[in-house]
Amino acid sequence: MTVLTMAQALNHALRDAMAADENVLVFGEDVGALGGVFRVTDGLTAHFGESRCFDTPLAESGIVGFAIGMAMGGYRPVIEMQFDAFAYPAFEQIVSHVAKIRNRTRGALTVPMVIRIPYAGGIGGVEHHCDSSEGYYAHTPGLKVVTPATVGDAYSLLRAAIEDPDPVIFLEPKRLYHVRAETDLAPGAPLGRAAVLRPGRDATLVAYGPSVAIALETASAAAADGRDIEVIDLRSIVPFDDETVTASVRKTGRCLVIQESQGFAGVGAEIAARVQERCFHHLLAPVLRVGGFDIPYPAPRLERLYLPSVDRVLDYLDRLQWNDAPDTRWAVTA
Repeated sequence: MTVLTMAQALNHALRDAMAADENVLVFGEDVGALGGVFRVTDGLTAHFGESRCFDTPLAESGIVGFAIGMAMGGYRPVIEMQFDAFAYPAFEQIVSHVAKIRNRTRGALTVPMVIRIPYAGGIGGVEHHCDSSEGYYAHTPGLKVVTPATVGDAYSLLRAAIEDPDPVIFLEPKRLYHVRAETDLAPGAPLGRAAVLRPGRDATLVAYGPSVAIALETASAAAADGRDIEVIDLRSIVPFDDETVTASVRKTGRCLVIQESQGFAGVGAEIAARVQERCFHHLLAPVLRVGGFDIPYPAPRLERLYLPSVDRVLDYLDRLQWNDAPDTRWAVTA
């Protein structure tokens, strides 16, 4: 066990993957000598050489296009988009080619590549530096979408993503890069497995990425009012772990989804629909969502009003029809 930041855990994951497989390459803007804007790739060029970790021109579409060709040729590229919204110039490449080549060639060609994207807010950044863009990628068949919320998961999920035969969008919460925790840098669950971080019996909070910390803080605050809240960290948005989420909601009867991105047509809407479809007869209240507002990301001094806070999540918890009435769930027999 060692104490690491999330950025350091990601760095270790890249180092170990590159040491284990010479076909793993890392490239992107300023990832070489500088070590990346957030220093996630620090020291990789010095250790593995410029042929394994190197800088590219400032052209996101070109970076992704180059990675596609390398992946088709047998390499496992891990590329970095410097900020979330900086990836948009490459969106056509990702949607039209990265996500579709395996299907287009009936499996003859695969693109085992990872696109690392620092995403979300909470760092006082300006427009184009704080987008939560997971909904765009989750809506695209052929892509896996992963986002860690803990230091240990940052390591294990990135290792799993690099080893996966399919392309993975790996979303790294910028505000968590410097969070420290003990971790053993061990392999974890495969992609598509959620984690129950806090068991409970009265309601389920479903979160991912930067929202997981808010969910845990909310559960602790709710405990003061006698509410026993279960917290689920999705870890993978795609594939989605229906089994873990469904089992939790069927037990608690209430579900609140937390996301940082704007609410309309977001990942939270999909989660709410899946829960309602699978748990309808077990629900004591409607499934609710809390997230950012349906506006462009605000100026730094206003982001605290935009991002979901513990107080706002507690307000939504209060709407889940808490009372002392008998359990009103419909009886369901096997």
